[in-house]
Amino acid sequence: MINEQIRDREVRLVGKDGEQLGIMSAKEAYAKAQEAEMDLVKIAPTAKPPVCKIIDYGKYKYELARKEKEAKKKQKTVDVKEVRLSPNIDTNDLNTKVGAARKFISKGDKVKITLRFRGREMAHMNSSRHILDEFAEKLSDIAVVEKAPKVEGRSMTMFLTEKR
Repeated sequence: MINEQIRDREVRLVGKDGEQLGIMSAKEAYAKAQEAEMDLVKIAPTAKPPVCKIIDYGKYKYELARKEKEAKKKQKTVDVKEVRLSPNIDTNDLNTKVGAARKFISKGDKVKITLRFRGREMAHMNSSRHILDEFAEKLSDIAVVEKAPKVEGRSMTMFLTEKR
C-alpha cells in the first residue's frame, strides 16, 4: 500500500535515510512524505502499529525488479535428458548410449535411463537389471546413481547425476 491507500489510524514512520520519526497518524505521515516529495509506503503491515517508510516508490520497485532479474541470472536450470534402452541391447549399442549419456552429464544435466520392455520381455524383467547396473558402472567415473533402478509399469528407470 502506498500514499492515500494507507488507512490506519496511526503508523510508525521511518524517514528516507532510515531514521525513526516515531508514531503518528497516517495523515501526518503522508504530509511529511509529500513535503519530502516522496511516497509513503507501508513496509510491515502486520506490525503494531504498522511500519511505513518515506521512499521513492518508482525507484524502490525498479530496484526490486533488478534484484529479482539478477537472482534469475545466477540460477542454473537442470534439464533431465532421457536415454532409452531395450533388454536385448548389444554391447556396441550400449557403448553408444553410454557416450550420449556421458555428453549430457558433462553438460550438467540429469540423465534418466529407461529400460523398456515389450511383449514377452516382461517375463524377464529381473534378469535385465544387470543392463542398468552395467550402464551405471561405465559412467561411475563422472556420474553417481541418484535414484536406483525401479520398475514402473512396462519400464525400469534409473537417474544419474554428475559427481560433485
